[in-house]
Amino acid sequence: MTEKKEKILQAALELFAQEGFKSTSTSKVAKRAGVSEGLIFRHFENKEGLLAAIIQEGEERAKMLFANIVLETEPMEVVRKTFEIAQMMRISKEAADFWKLQYKIKWELEQYGEHKMEPLQRALTDAFAKLGYESPHLEAQLLLISLDGLATRFYLQDDFDIDPVIKLLKSKYGI
Repeated sequence: MTEKKEKILQAALELFAQEGFKSTSTSKVAKRAGVSEGLIFRHFENKEGLLAAIIQEGEERAKMLFANIVLETEPMEVVRKTFEIAQMMRISKEAADFWKLQYKIKWELEQYGEHKMEPLQRALTDAFAKLGYESPHLEAQLLLISLDGLATRFYLQDDFDIDPVIKLLKSKYGI
């Protein structure tokens, strides 16, 4: 990827996360990136193409986050590593901005993208089955919904402290 294309994506990421997709113009993205608006159209066709590139990047990053969990064979480690996702999503300002945008997109555009979660759902279901939970699929679903809700609150509420709730969830699962 060229340096200018990266600058465009980074500028779009920042602006979409701050102002929303619908409220951000391609001219504003171009200005922030220090490029011509025409270059955005050459690389991405339109604003929707730019958003699609960011969503695709989200899917790639999600796969990377989940890879370590999906390949894990110890059931308690699968559950423990799932909680590490919360730390990974806020490890840096860039990571936090990126994931905040992913959450904003699902609300603003009403696109959830549940297919991204399928590998993690399967790994957790298998882990809870091995751990003897009565309803492993529902337990995996409950944990993922809880973490998704926590991330939503974390990204949308400035003063929300995610750590005490993560600590409570970890104790629920004996971690």
